[in-house]
Amino acid sequence: MARDTLAHAGPGPWVLLFPLFWICVAVAAVLLLRRTAWWDDRGALRHPGDGRPTGDPSPVALLGRRFATGETDEEEYRRRLSVLDERFGTDPAG
Repeated sequence: MARDTLAHAGPGPWVLLFPLFWICVAVAAVLLLRRTAWWDDRGALRHPGDGRPTGDPSPVALLGRRFATGETDEEEYRRRLSVLDERFGTDPAG
């Protein structure tokens, strides 16, 4: 008799634990990826390959753009490029 009453009473409040569990898993995954892979400290998205934020140019590219727009002359460009090459090991050709 008791078995029949429990079967017809419905699943009960414990059935909410399954969706709650998966919601917690999804939230934990998003928080983990946000802290480690997707965003940097400033909140900008990172490139998958090089770890730089999206839209953040390399120092050599930034220097090249400043030289191309005339903000720096050739002497200053070459001097700063050599400093970047010493400091970061960048290749001036690429």
